Amino acid sequence: MKKYLREIEVSGLILVIIGVVMSMFISNQYAMWPCGVGLALWLITFLYRAFHWQEYERENKQNITILIIAIVLLFIQMYRRLWL
Repeated sequence: MKKYLREIEVSGLILVIIGVVMSMFISNQYAMWPCGVGLALWLITFLYRAFHWQEYERENKQNITILIIAIVLLFIQMYRRLWL
């Protein structure tokens, strides 16, 4: 698992970005799936690194910040689509 953490994390990030871009230009119905899968992949790496905190302390702090920003952006997109 340790060997593939970076690849899983990057693929999750790419899927989240694809989902956010799709929600801007297409509908939320199609955009929620890439975002959901991307966040799930990110969650897998996040949990693995959380259980190995000493080894991944710096990356954990960065991931927490990025994850919070991504969640806030998704809520903004959902709020914007609900009221338009």
